[in-house]
Amino acid sequence: MASLEIRWDVVRQQTEGSRNSQGSLIAPGFVRLDTGFWLVNGSTACEGRVEVHVLGTWGSLCASHWDLLDAHVLCRHLDCGFAESIPRGGPFGRGTGPVWRDSFHCDGTEAHLGQCPVTALGASPCSHENNAAVICSAGSASLRLVGGGSRCDGRVEIFQHGTWGRVLDDQWDMQEASVVCRQLQCGEAETAYNPPKPQRGTGPVGLRGVRCAGHEANLTLCNTSLPESVLAAGIAEDVGVVCWGSRQVRLVNGPGRCAGRVEIYYQGSWGTICDDSWDLPDATVVCHQLGCGGAVKAVGSAHFGEGSGQIWLDAVNCSGAEAALWDCPAGSWGQHDCGHKEDAGVNCSEFVTLRLENSDGCSGRLQVFYNGTWGSVCSNSMTLKTVSGCLPEV
Repeated sequence: MASLEIRWDVVRQQTEGSRNSQGSLIAPGFVRLDTGFWLVNGSTACEGRVEVHVLGTWGSLCASHWDLLDAHVLCRHLDCGFAESIPRGGPFGRGTGPVWRDSFHCDGTEAHLGQCPVTALGASPCSHENNAAVICSAGSASLRLVGGGSRCDGRVEIFQHGTWGRVLDDQWDMQEASVVCRQLQCGEAETAYNPPKPQRGTGPVGLRGVRCAGHEANLTLCNTSLPESVLAAGIAEDVGVVCWGSRQVRLVNGPGRCAGRVEIYYQGSWGTICDDSWDLPDATVVCHQLGCGGAVKAVGSAHFGEGSGQIWLDAVNCSGAEAALWDCPAGSWGQHDCGHKEDAGVNCSEFVTLRLENSDGCSGRLQVFYNGTWGSVCSNSMTLKTVSGCLPEV
């Protein structure tokens, strides 16, 4: 089965030039082809096997590195809410075209998959038994969180009668926030709040006044028919939540997405990690969490520059087997005796970069750094176009 690398600039050109007289692209089944992606063989437009339009050809996407964050971005782009699941095992049938093997590395906040970092170097061959798929949440009374740093924190909006509307309340608390986080599959609620004035909405109001017990499956099952006297007694404002699922990790200020200073998104803001007891098992958890392979090196003393703002964690003590950095034993959030000159960093095995050896700056032998080692690049089938593509990297 063919495995090809996606040219996202070409995807956009191709999809923009293949519309019918009504402005829509033509293909069988449930599709949203103006995006360059579609979901096939599902019972609605918002579930199915992921297929991509490249160079005039539709192909399946390999599921080897397909995860919920990638799927969230696709569901949002297709106006399908968020990703409820990414079923494995081919529940939506096998594709028949090429299998695009590219791996997306979305953080879940991007507007479309074309904004996510993409890697193909070192990707193994992929067959139609391993096609990516997604089931999105779209439907009446869907919720979304806007203005936050992830899909799991921000101001609450509800989709009703074909329109997204604000949710207003004067007694918004953790019971209501728990229902929102559960409905969005974002884990437990950490904070319920009223956004400050600059973050308030300006559009139509979808829901005004809501009282939950905290166990409801979705917000519309709460009491939303409050008497007018109750609504008039308080000042209803926009509402927001921070869910446990908003936590993220990233590497910044490094030479690539798999090397840099470690930062965690917690309670709506990014912060760093103190290097006290920072070692290879801690770095291993970060690299695995980011899909960057194993850890080659754990570094401290602000090796990748000093961060700013919060220092979220100190004395992290991972075994290396944890699924996420915040699953490791550590001090309490925000409690530390460090300064940013002690910010921790990592180099992961799938950090990839290029260089010219024996170079005067613009000529030399091309080498690639991968899995912690510099190696040469075979010149077989290398064309001027390939060389031109490498120039920005070196």
